[in-house]
Order: sequence, then C-alpha cells, then structure tokens
Amino acid sequence: MSSPETTLELYDDGAESPSELMSGEMTVTSAPRNTTDPSSPDFNTLDEPIRDTIMRDVKAVGVKFYHVLIPREKNTLLRDWDLWGPLVLCTFMATILHGSSDEMHDGGPEFAQVFVIVWIGAMIVTLNSKLLGGKISFFQSICVLGYCLTPCALALIVCRIILFSTQTAFLFFLRFVVSSVGFGWATYASIIFLGDSQPPNRKALAMYPIFLFYFIISWLVVSHSNV
Repeated sequence: MSSPETTLELYDDGAESPSELMSGEMTVTSAPRNTTDPSSPDFNTLDEPIRDTIMRDVKAVGVKFYHVLIPREKNTLLRDWDLWGPLVLCTFMATILHGSSDEMHDGGPEFAQVFVIVWIGAMIVTLNSKLLGGKISFFQSICVLGYCLTPCALALIVCRIILFSTQTAFLFFLRFVVSSVGFGWATYASIIFLGDSQPPNRKALAMYPIFLFYFIISWLVVSHSNV
C-alpha cells in the first residue's frame, strides 16, 4: 500500500531564494552628537578628547563656586550636583587647619576632625532635612552644603594671612569679623539653595542644623592660631 508523497514546501513558487531573502543593507543614520551641553539628551563624551572632558568638569565646578559667592540662581547646584568641589574645599581647609607649631603634636587629629565635621555633619544635616519632608535628594543636599563652605575657606585664607603678623587684640577682632562674615555668607547661601525644598511650616527646624554646621566650622577657623 503506497501512501501519497508528502512534501514540505518552504518557499512558494516564484519566491526569492534564501540568500536573496536574507540579503539587504543595514544603515544607521548618524546625526552630529552634542558634546558641549551636558543637559542635552544626545550628549556624548566617547568621541571627545580627555582634555575637553576634564576642562568641562573643571568649568562646571567653577560655575558652582561662582553661584555660591553670588547666590542668585538656585537650580545650578541642585540640577548638576557633584562632590568634587566639597572634596577640594574639605581637603584644603583640613590641610591648613592641621598645622601646629608644637612638636609634640603632628596635627593629625585636626585634619581628621575637619573631615568628620564636614562629611558626617553634612550627612546629619541632610538626614534631618529628609526626615522633615525635604524634597531634595541626599547627594544634592551634601553637594550644596559642601560648596557653601567656600566663604568659610576664603575666611580661613584671610585669617591665615593675618596670623603672619604679631597678634594683638585688634588682629584677633579682625579675624573674628572675617570668620563671622564667612559664617553668615555660607549660611545665607545654603538657605537660598535649600530653603525652598523644605515644607513652609518646618523651615526653621531644617535651617537650625545648617546654622550650627557652619558655626562649628567658622569656630575652627577663628580659633586656629598656628602658622
């Protein structure tokens, strides 16, 4: 008994061969990529020199320092946050504050103390802000608090220069005034950047730790008396 022959037709008559079906062109349209504006969605750094990338980051850090010194634009530090500026300021202040003319002390605790106050203090202030319902991310808050150390760092430089002279009551008063200006400037700038992120009825509770944070750092600046 013979059964009808069964065939499997993969292609219809007149259809293209497998090689013809699989042939074709694969083209990708390449539009020019933006390498100057990081906020652009097509921003790309893979095809730019390393020098351009570094200079752009340095410029971005410089712009944030400028906005701290002249706190008018509120969104720069919050939109493009980074921790390079706070790290540079913290290291710079710790390096100056660690100097000691006493040979029995190498200045290590002072260096570590600045790092603890800046980073742990900023984390505590940020945690307090988040618990109060602040609408800001953790690293955005630390970025703002770190960059707002700029007036305190400038005050430290001025006080360091004053210390090269023979100290008198007037020079101590001058150092106190300079440190107070840096403290007020830092506190004002941080409130400008962080004030709107807090609920209106809890702003005072959120601002008090910031006030205390910069007060302690300014006290380290004015109490530093070793050249």
